[in-house]
This record gives sequence, C-alpha cells and structure tokens, in this order.
Amino acid sequence: MAKTIIWSARADNDLFDILDYWANRNRSDVYSIKLKGLIDDCVNLIAELPDIGKPTGIPNLRLKILRDYLIFYNVSADHLEIITIWDSRRNPKKLSDILKRI
Repeated sequence: MAKTIIWSARADNDLFDILDYWANRNRSDVYSIKLKGLIDDCVNLIAELPDIGKPTGIPNLRLKILRDYLIFYNVSADHLEIITIWDSRRNPKKLSDILKRI
C-alpha cells in the first residue's frame, strides 16, 4: 500500500518556482503541465516503492532522479515527506546548504 505523501513548504515552493520558470521562459503552460505530471507520477511511484531512491548520507533521506531534477524525501513508517526538488543545473553549494539544515 502506498504511503501518504506530505509536501514540505520548501518542496511546494520549489515545485512552484520550477513550473513558473518554465511557463515564463516558454510563454506557455504546456511544458509546465507536462513536467508537473512527470513529477506527480514520480512521487506516486516513490510512495508505492519508497526504497527506489538512492540513500544519501543523511539518515532516512533518499534521492530520486527525474531528468534534471533531484527529489529528496524522508521515509517514515506511515508517510513519505517530500523535502525539496532541486534542479541539478543549479549551484550545488546552495543544495549543500539546504541539506545541512535538515
């Protein structure tokens, strides 16, 4: 049975920023809608198979790669929390700073 999915405020903001960026860049929502569907499908897969992501150096934090995006999530007994969605083309130092705060 799939775990309940909880989105952190950071992950919600990350998703909005990513989709907004593509909508503004392309002057169309078509790609943003497609990307949102891919992310939703990936998150649902993670909820069904939480061990599918790669372990990180932080306990209970796993990473699932989806194209250029890294989805970081915590797994607990009854739920899955999406921590952040990171565009891998961004400065990795900023990601390191975010993960230090977890």
